[in-house]
Amino acid sequence: MRVFRGLPNAESRAPCALTIGNFDGVHRGHQALLAHVRAAADARGLPVCVMTFEPHPREFFNPAGAPPRIAMLRDKLEALRTNGVDRVVVEHFNHTFASQSPDTFVERIIVNGLHARWVMIGDDFRYGAKRAGDFGSLKAAGQQYGFEVEQMATVADPSGARISSSGVRAALVAGDLDSARAALGRDYLISGHVVHGMKLGRDLGFPTLNLPIAHKRPALAGIFVVRVHGVADEPLPGVASLGLRPTVDDSGRVLLEVHLLDWHGDAYGKLVRVEFLKKLRDEEKYIDLETLTAAIKRDVVNARAWFAAVGADTPGSRSTGFSTSATDRIR
Repeated sequence: MRVFRGLPNAESRAPCALTIGNFDGVHRGHQALLAHVRAAADARGLPVCVMTFEPHPREFFNPAGAPPRIAMLRDKLEALRTNGVDRVVVEHFNHTFASQSPDTFVERIIVNGLHARWVMIGDDFRYGAKRAGDFGSLKAAGQQYGFEVEQMATVADPSGARISSSGVRAALVAGDLDSARAALGRDYLISGHVVHGMKLGRDLGFPTLNLPIAHKRPALAGIFVVRVHGVADEPLPGVASLGLRPTVDDSGRVLLEVHLLDWHGDAYGKLVRVEFLKKLRDEEKYIDLETLTAAIKRDVVNARAWFAAVGADTPGSRSTGFSTSATDRIR
């Protein structure tokens, strides 16, 4: 999969089948849409192209009131790759981009920028300044410029509820990993490179892998049972803290710290994937390091008990095809 920061150069603008959206989480609704695009692209001999945005438009318009992020960009790109996407255009969402009229958006982006021959959108898709463009105007533009347009209806779960990023986000905020897993079709995960930290965990007897979180408001926070891929040949059990570490840090920086239950070694610089399996508790601020250490010991005991109880039937134990290819080729 090729990834472009902004519109591709002229040499890379081959005709494509296109879909556009934020794709936060790449949940089962997104997956169904991408499967439809893949099938249509194959039938027409076209590659699949996704245009997505960074930052999320709601973060641009209302930074303080924007919803928490479900996925880091790396994880979104990897999920798009595993769902059959050939190209991703990560468009920088700024005032200039947001102020384009619907007609300018179609001509500059869809026609001249991406050479789309077939376009699939969701039923809530809007485009152009003030979200003035909709399916009807895009359909008319397709007739004018010579590209096909289709719209996909909402995907629902077995109960009839709409599968959406907002639903996944709400489940994560509530710590309901089972509901998030059902909507995502996999365990919720965060990937990143292991970096050096304060070494406090090592001093307390619980060394950790430290992964910085790019966004100040991830959807998930607390203490969790996790599984880690990328450190050893097989996934490793662990217990993780995702949050602000209020006992030892007042910087407001979000960090993911993972203590592996049965592994010791040097993982600095490795790209790892952390899958969240069970929430143990919320993050707390303790009066001293002794109290913090006692809490970590309880978390480790509880994590070991959880793994012992579920055994081989742990959800999401099979590989999801994680690799580094999606982000190693950003152009």
